[in-house]
Amino acid sequence: MRPTTGWQSTGDGSTALERTSIARRDLRDDDMAVRVDFCGVCHSDLHRIRGVLGEGRVVPGHEFTGTVTETGSAVSAFAPGDRVAVGTVVDSCGTCPMCLAGQENFCHEGPVTTYGGTDRVDGRRTDGGYSREYVLRHTFAHALPGALDPAAAAPLMCAGITMWEPLRASGVGPGSRVAVVGLGGLGHLGVKLAAALGAEVTVLSRTPGKADDARALGAADVIVTDDERRTRAARDRFDLVLDTVPAAHDLSPLLRMTALDGVLAVLGHPLPTTVRLMDLVQGRKRLTSSGTGGRRYTAEMLEFCAGHGITADVEVLPSARVEEALTRLSEGDVRYRFVLDLSDLDAPVPR
Repeated sequence: MRPTTGWQSTGDGSTALERTSIARRDLRDDDMAVRVDFCGVCHSDLHRIRGVLGEGRVVPGHEFTGTVTETGSAVSAFAPGDRVAVGTVVDSCGTCPMCLAGQENFCHEGPVTTYGGTDRVDGRRTDGGYSREYVLRHTFAHALPGALDPAAAAPLMCAGITMWEPLRASGVGPGSRVAVVGLGGLGHLGVKLAAALGAEVTVLSRTPGKADDARALGAADVIVTDDERRTRAARDRFDLVLDTVPAAHDLSPLLRMTALDGVLAVLGHPLPTTVRLMDLVQGRKRLTSSGTGGRRYTAEMLEFCAGHGITADVEVLPSARVEEALTRLSEGDVRYRFVLDLSDLDAPVPR
């Protein structure tokens, strides 16, 4: 086994993670080892730390960039020193219809998630990217384009691809009208990507103070959702609504703003909810959801972002300040994604 160091939750729901030793597997022929340089802090990390899946202690982190340090004997696509990016899925069966379609995130046997998953070979639970080293099958890593800053690119591997897949699935381009609900870690990338694809983007927010930020990110309009006059005027307006709100909420107002044959993609809170079917009937509206992305769309997204200069707006913190990042994230005090710098894990634990 390969020893490394990382940050693990305590199992009691606290955001005060503990620095701990982690045992990574020895490299298989098709594996490579990655020194984790930067790892984004996702809202789902917060949910998992708080026990939403009842799994106890976890080493979170599923959007990171780093540097290859060693490769297995069968690996030719990467070499030590290469910059790479890793997302939420690190293995899959490779043979089911979803995997063959490049949608490993929907693998029929269940994708192996970057943390809290079960390795397909040895059955061990996976530990995430809040750590200094990660070992994975090389086919689930992506070359990080040289044009992208590694810290600001890390959130692309979860937040970015989560926005990209529904945009591509809906064929968004020039002339499309896209609404982004919520201007957080997911939403701000949704605005950037949709605008770069040529869409007319509107941000739907409860917060009037975010209007300037929304326009700076590429939005053409902002609608404050408490403004009944504006929301009524937006009825049947948007071809695609990207709902990034990470808490339970009423979908009816969003469906009313979705256009004829339009799509409401619920991305921030894919948990049980209630939907009025008449809200779908009135205009043949479609309700969908998705989680993260497969390798094909992820590679496409990284190329697109490199070509258009798109990365996340981030606040980078030493990993020792992970409790601060998680606490502030729970309070909405971030614009727009925390990223942990894992280099401080090279230093010995203070005594």
